Amino acid sequence: MKKHNFSAGPCILPQDVFKEASQAILDFNDSGLSILEISHRSKDFVDVMEESRNLVLELLNLEGKGYKVLFLQGGASLQFLMVAYNLLEKKAGYLNTGTWSDKAIKEAKHFGEVIEVASSKEKNFNYIPKGYTIPEQLDYLHCTSNNTIFGTQMKTFPVTDAPLICDMSSDIFSRTLDFTKFDLIYAGAQKNMGPAGTTMVVVKEDILGKVSRHIPSMLDYQTHIGKASMFNTPPVFAVYTSMLTLRWIKENGGVAAMEEQNEKKAKLLYSEIDLNPLFKGFSATEDRSNMNATFSLIEEDLKETFDAMWKDAGINGLNGHRSVGGYRASMYNALSLNSVAALVDVMSDLERKA
Repeated sequence: MKKHNFSAGPCILPQDVFKEASQAILDFNDSGLSILEISHRSKDFVDVMEESRNLVLELLNLEGKGYKVLFLQGGASLQFLMVAYNLLEKKAGYLNTGTWSDKAIKEAKHFGEVIEVASSKEKNFNYIPKGYTIPEQLDYLHCTSNNTIFGTQMKTFPVTDAPLICDMSSDIFSRTLDFTKFDLIYAGAQKNMGPAGTTMVVVKEDILGKVSRHIPSMLDYQTHIGKASMFNTPPVFAVYTSMLTLRWIKENGGVAAMEEQNEKKAKLLYSEIDLNPLFKGFSATEDRSNMNATFSLIEEDLKETFDAMWKDAGINGLNGHRSVGGYRASMYNALSLNSVAALVDVMSDLERKA
């Protein structure tokens, strides 16, 4: 039986993508070779990389607007370092809304002054800060759009004259935004885009080349732009599977259609959390993430029963992060409304039995 996969990442991907990717492992493009063994310099894979980059720009409505797309390695964790290496000359501002922005701040401090513009750390990151003042003359302002661990999501973004940098690892392609507001976006693939192993970077080219320090070749965005993400051997299978997922998003109505379904899923689950007296949500209502719903039981003595019930229902990956506890239901693009309904049914059954 196929599980209802609520894992935070690596996570659920579309079944059509799994089928096509599995066939490519055996024989890619009727070449008699596996996608795992073809040369990354071959025309077949160069075409994959080009289509992947073009799909990103198309889906984000950034075509012809001065942006370049890269597929790199090292996850968002390496981007914490690369952003600062390439952009931080004197001082940068960071919004601290969770574990990942906390780690990004740590890396940036190696390169210049880091101003923590606002933070929700004092309440264990259960809300998104608002009403803060952005300092002037920043090299850039960095934010994290969605916080997988704590279940919060930025619904609006700061207006600033500084370049706006955003870690969108866990909600990229999940909702419509004016992506031209951002000068650099990065996202690990393993949430809404593909398997672990590649990281997408979308960068406005005119913000680069302005720091005085020497940047090592592998950490220089301009190096990778110049080589079309082929400076070193790329993660071929991860990029290919990401391309298939991007195709799937386009074929199923694009980002707007993903957003519509994600809103329905979030509404269904949060309604149950709010109405069921056995559960409580972790994050502030106005900042709740449509990707990662965090919640807990009010009576911990029901945990053993509830855990057995959701596992018997074929639900996987529901345990919360160790820093928060409770439960976390990750509802990425490929998760169906039926899977969310299955979880809601279990929660309702628990109320009836309690």
